[in-house]
Amino acid sequence: MSAAEWKKKCEEEWSLQGAPMPDGLDWKSVYEAKPFGRNLLKNPAPYGLSKDVPPPEPELPAVPDRGPPRFQPDGDFTGWTTNTEVLPYDTSGIPKGVAVCALPRYSWFIMEQVVDLKAERLWDELLDEFQPEIAIQDWYEESQLHDSIYQLHVKLLGADKNTVISEHTVNPTEQRQAYSHKWKEVSHVFSGYGPGVRYVHFLHRLKNSFLNGFHNTRFTGSAVIVRPSKSSP
Repeated sequence: MSAAEWKKKCEEEWSLQGAPMPDGLDWKSVYEAKPFGRNLLKNPAPYGLSKDVPPPEPELPAVPDRGPPRFQPDGDFTGWTTNTEVLPYDTSGIPKGVAVCALPRYSWFIMEQVVDLKAERLWDELLDEFQPEIAIQDWYEESQLHDSIYQLHVKLLGADKNTVISEHTVNPTEQRQAYSHKWKEVSHVFSGYGPGVRYVHFLHRLKNSFLNGFHNTRFTGSAVIVRPSKSSP
């Protein structure tokens, strides 16, 4: 196929009519990369779980773990940059003078990725002028560990990887009056974000606890997807 034919194929398959499509691009490479409609995050389900199947019920250890607290969950986190933030003991709900034998030790497990949009074969004119929608999705487990078990912070960054052009934050408070153990969806669509976006920084934090054993909050289905539809300003 000629360069013009590859360009036409991209335009028709992704409905890019009206989008800037410079002749100088390698449209065969763009088509083969398929930058639209697929998840640009690597390893979106490190625990091997699916949002279409309820999360496994937590298992109590047969023998209480009396060793040092553990803060790192098991899983294949290839593709993610991970970090752990251990939190101080929370004694806010304990009346003065009451003796407590043990308290849970909470920690945040932090995972992040940076998506290079140009490396995924999106091009400057498209990002600056057409500004296709950038959809974010994530699913986290109702672990019942705490009132705050999940946080999400997504930033659209400029070419220097520091300039924040747009951002979205989620910090829900869990309702624990009745027991529930399902996947909870978090989603957002960036549109009309302005010129200059070259990277997407995806970061989420999930709370773990340690008390006679390790208990964590799992996630699955993390996604960054560029849609071939023009953003509304």
